[in-house]
Amino acid sequence: MKSKVLLIDDDVELVSMFQEYLEQEGFEVKTVHDGEAGTAEAGTGSYAIAVLDVMMPRMNGLETLRRIRTHSQLPILMLTARGDDTDRIVGLELGADDYVTKPCTPRELTARIRAILRRAQSAPLDNGMPATLTVGQLTMWPEQRRAAWAGNKLELTSTEFNLLEVLARNAGKPVSKNTLSEQGLGRPLARFDRNIDVHLSSLRHKLGTIADGRSCLQTVYRLGYQLIKE
Repeated sequence: MKSKVLLIDDDVELVSMFQEYLEQEGFEVKTVHDGEAGTAEAGTGSYAIAVLDVMMPRMNGLETLRRIRTHSQLPILMLTARGDDTDRIVGLELGADDYVTKPCTPRELTARIRAILRRAQSAPLDNGMPATLTVGQLTMWPEQRRAAWAGNKLELTSTEFNLLEVLARNAGKPVSKNTLSEQGLGRPLARFDRNIDVHLSSLRHKLGTIADGRSCLQTVYRLGYQLIKE
């Protein structure tokens, strides 16, 4: 089946170009040109991913993202202006999975979409690993892409789940940001990229603490991040 992509952007000419390229690459594409329509479409559950522009009139992309995240964990790729770090960080904090800076080529956009979908839809490896991952009070079911802390369901975005799974499989050992980016985002870590840091900050707030009151997710100076193995 073709993966369905929802494009939300008020730039009609740009969206038409993206749609044509994506359809040539085998995707099914729906385009809408304002945040309200985008929120409604995202809520139908018909799409594999949404591409959402930050700069839109009336209801901007950040508010659209906020509303989508109240009812859906649909993977979302943000389109942000080049050099606008604030919008990128806020978008990630609100639950975006990744971002691409504009102007970007259709080929670059397609590659980033594929990277997100590959991680979100990848089948578990038949490598002898257990179907359930348990680290302290954290339990993950990779095949169902579900996770719980102390028996309570964790509401994670696709990227948060990917990153947490990488950390859980390496519990007790530091994992570099480059490894987290390659295995969790499906791409190498770019220079000055704060994507991983923002996602891990969000995870800290969603996960509980260990017996001594510390966060179970620790920064290891110059080495990366580590999920504490009690």
